[in-house]
Order: sequence, then structure tokens, then C-alpha cells
Amino acid sequence: MSFDPRNILVIDFGQLGDVVMSLAALRAVRERFPRARITVAVGKPGVPIIDLSGYADATIAVDRVGLRDGSTLLSIGRIIKLVRDVRRSKFDFVIDLHSLSETNLLGLLSGAPHRLYAHRENRSLDYLANFKPPPPREDKTRHAAERYLDVLQPLGIADRSHAPHLKTDRAADSAVEAMLKKAKADSKTLLVGLFPGAGNASRCWPLKNYAELADFLTRNNRVRVIVFAGPEERELVAEAKPMFPPNTIFFDKLTIPELASAQARLTMFISNDTGPMHVAAAVGTSVVVVMDCPKPHGFVPVGEHHRLIGGEDIRQITVDEVYKAAHELLASNRTEKIFARSEQG
Repeated sequence: MSFDPRNILVIDFGQLGDVVMSLAALRAVRERFPRARITVAVGKPGVPIIDLSGYADATIAVDRVGLRDGSTLLSIGRIIKLVRDVRRSKFDFVIDLHSLSETNLLGLLSGAPHRLYAHRENRSLDYLANFKPPPPREDKTRHAAERYLDVLQPLGIADRSHAPHLKTDRAADSAVEAMLKKAKADSKTLLVGLFPGAGNASRCWPLKNYAELADFLTRNNRVRVIVFAGPEERELVAEAKPMFPPNTIFFDKLTIPELASAQARLTMFISNDTGPMHVAAAVGTSVVVVMDCPKPHGFVPVGEHHRLIGGEDIRQITVDEVYKAAHELLASNRTEKIFARSEQG
């Protein structure tokens, strides 16, 4: 194919986990167009993920929540500025991986002569795209990471691994090591991470269950437990501390790069179905996911070295079930890193 754009805009407006799932597609774009300058327009939480991936030359941070929930006049002003900034960059090719009506319009208003959009039924205005041939219609039976790669089929990109990989940042690595040293956890300490939040209470396994699980892991497997909390979970930390074993480490003020570095140090990460589990999997850490649905779906971590435990009512999943899966992972060779940090990317 002779198509050779030099200034590409990739629109990737998903949430944190969606951005991680898109990394295989971004890598494919980088390898398909090695001489192009690639800019990714992404929601603010996803910017560090794109930076860590190394697949983009620049990012445009978009306050998706502010655009949605801010005052009408302020939102209109922000949209006008975003469109102006995009047009000023004079992109010659736009790829819209997430493909919502508003992102499709942004691609059109960019002025780029070539536009390739995901075809999402009842979600996108893909008739505003003009790349021939168009991508296949979104197949919701496929994994989310595969769907992102499907968008790129018209570029001759196919049969690629859809597993996302992330590098860690040296400065964040050093910062995390200093935190662990302060907590008296040296390089030989086996660490297991727990993430009891999920943003939506209906997707959260009860906090008391996480505390009981931490007690089992500490006593039976001789590990140190780290409880991770994001901005939405910080108010839970005060409640959680008396419930967990005394030597539990609490990390509730990490940046996204520090989160990735801390997760790369773990033997295992146990989490509700939420964005940080995807970051853990992408840095090569085995994940146990507690889900509020009985069957795996298209947004679970990729790979055989993970365990998925689901039910119609997440509150009915027992501590014994989750501990059994965690214990099996700890006892198996699959807890070894799937790839070394030096080989990621």
C-alpha cells in the first residue's frame, strides 16, 4: 500500500482501561507508519498511559468530564479551542479508534483529508469517514483490544497480538522503591496488591472480604499486602486500615506512572473489574479479577496467567473462592513475569 501519511491524529477517548486496551492498535500504527508524527487525543487520565507506551510523539489532553458536565458556555469554549488546536496542527490522517459521534465530528473538523473511523452501530457517525475500504462493523463478541485492531484492517494490519504491553518510568520506579523501603519491604519481599475500588459500588466486592483475603494471604503465603486506592477510594482508606493486617501497606496517592511501577513489583494483583487491573496486566503482573457478571466479557485482561471469578451478585462470591485462585497463582510458575521490563514495548 502506497498510502504514507506523515502527520497522524489518533482519537482515543476511552476511559483508563479502554486506553490500555488500545495499546496494541497504537503500536501497530507506530510500526505501520514509522516515519510519521503521531499525536493521540486522549482523556486526561489516559495521557500517562500513552506517554509510558512510547508509541506517540505527542498527546492532546481532553477533559472529557469537563466537556460533559461543565457549564454549556464553558464547554462550548473548550470545544472551540480543541477544534482550533487540532486544525492548527494540519493533520493529514485521522484514525478514530473509539468512534463516538462527537469524536467523528472532531475528525471531520480537523481538516484532515483522510479519515478512518471505527464502525460502531448506533454509536458513531462513520459516514463522516472517507477511507476506502472501510473497516468491518464492530463485532461485540470479540475482545475490546481485538476490536481496536479491527479498525486498522484497511491499512493492511492484521493477525497481530492484541495483548497490551507497558513500560515503566525510571523516575516512578525510583519513587516506588523509596516508598517500599520506607515501608520496610525490600526487593526480596513478595508483594500482593489489592484494589477494592471500582467507581461503581455495584461492581465492588465487599471491603471486609478484601480484608479477610489479606489476612489469609499474609498468614498462609507470607506475603506483604499493598492496598491501592485512587481518588475515588481515598475516603475508604481510613475505614480500611483497622480492618487489614497490621503490616499492610496503603498506596493512595500514586500517579499513574507510579501505579504502573508499583504493580510491576507485585507477584499478583487482585482487583474488581476496573481500569487499574488493565495497567497491572500490561506491565506483566498476574491478575485475579472479581467480576459482577458470571462469564468473561470483552474487557478482561489478556493472557492465560490471569484468573477471572464472576457471579450474578458480586457480594455472593466467597473469600475462599478468591483465595483459592490467588493461592494457585502464587504456587505456580505463572507468577513469574511474562516478559522482562527490558523487553516490553
